[in-house]
Amino acid sequence: MLKQITVFIENRPGRLADVTGCLADEGINIHALSIADTTDFGVLRMIVSDPRKAKTALRERGFMVKTAEVAAVALGHKPGSLHKILETLNAAGISIEYVYAFTSRHRDHDAIVILSAGNPAPMLEKIKAAGFTALDETLLDELNKG
Repeated sequence: MLKQITVFIENRPGRLADVTGCLADEGINIHALSIADTTDFGVLRMIVSDPRKAKTALRERGFMVKTAEVAAVALGHKPGSLHKILETLNAAGISIEYVYAFTSRHRDHDAIVILSAGNPAPMLEKIKAAGFTALDETLLDELNKG
């Protein structure tokens, strides 16, 4: 499992830049992000180099921030890779809340998909049982090395 940072931001010019500026000022790297918007606010989800430090810094600047556990799974960067894991989870009756992915410079992982479900533990169990490579917090250390 990985810690994901979720930031709730107002839909107005400059707010996303305020978040990224805060992280830049603190020397925190963004490895992956996803943003969804509604009429009044956006939900920014991120995998960052130092989730604890990011949460503290963003809260100090007045942002509403929470962390959540998400599954990070290594996938081949080829057609059907994502489908295989989603098919596995669907067959197990696990409903996915949201997904986002990023390509990786890591020598062992072409692509990494972030998956969220209501209860991440059973999802992670099914992922591992199906032979997929689930990644943990050591991934951040490796990605931070570049």
